[in-house]
Amino acid sequence: MNDQIDPVTLSPQQAWELMQQDPRSVLVDIRSTMEYLFVGHPRGAVHVPWIDEPDWDINPDFFTEIRKLLPGGVVCANDSDCAPVILICRSGKRSLEAGRSLFEAGIKNVYHVDEGFEGDLDEEHHRSTLGGWRFRGLPWEQC
Repeated sequence: MNDQIDPVTLSPQQAWELMQQDPRSVLVDIRSTMEYLFVGHPRGAVHVPWIDEPDWDINPDFFTEIRKLLPGGVVCANDSDCAPVILICRSGKRSLEAGRSLFEAGIKNVYHVDEGFEGDLDEEHHRSTLGGWRFRGLPWEQC
């Protein structure tokens, strides 16, 4: 039995490698719609917001939307047979929280990108200068 309650932590590079190694893996950008569209997002990421405008409430359909992305839904013989779900947000905080909710809902092969897409704030309160998917030079796009 898997007693894990937190998603597995990955660096942006490790997340990219997992996506290349396991074609079943799904990279889910859980940021708000505005962040996803205007700040940019990892190439190939699917957008399912965890918390979104206008009310900034947790998405009540989050689990259902994630389940629809997975081959076979959440049906798999054991955790290692389940398609990897990799969550990414701005800096790794929301993806950790959302990953925990997926565990509670029964999805067990969950990962989160610890640096997120933009990384933490630097001394000047700027992002994308200390870490994150974009800072690490991984493929991304902007609408």
